[in-house]
Amino acid sequence: MMKKIDPGKYGLHKNNEIYKTNGGVTVIVKNRKSRIIMKDGYKLLETAEKIKEVDSNTKIEFMTTAPICSQTKAFLKEKGIITRQVDDF
Repeated sequence: MMKKIDPGKYGLHKNNEIYKTNGGVTVIVKNRKSRIIMKDGYKLLETAEKIKEVDSNTKIEFMTTAPICSQTKAFLKEKGIITRQVDDF
């Protein structure tokens, strides 16, 4: 079960979709069809860092319906962000 969080709480734009799970994990969601590339990975890392500034003890996950570039997936894993692909939201 995930609860939607107001991105303004973290100083982020309202277009960001951020959820909190019952286990306390913060999930960033991108629902799109085009591939997630390194440029997106850098932006996602910036978003994760802003979330960590406010809530330093949370784990960050990234969920998307789009394919993720293997280089981007490895980069995010190295930075401690778990990536998941979801068929449907």
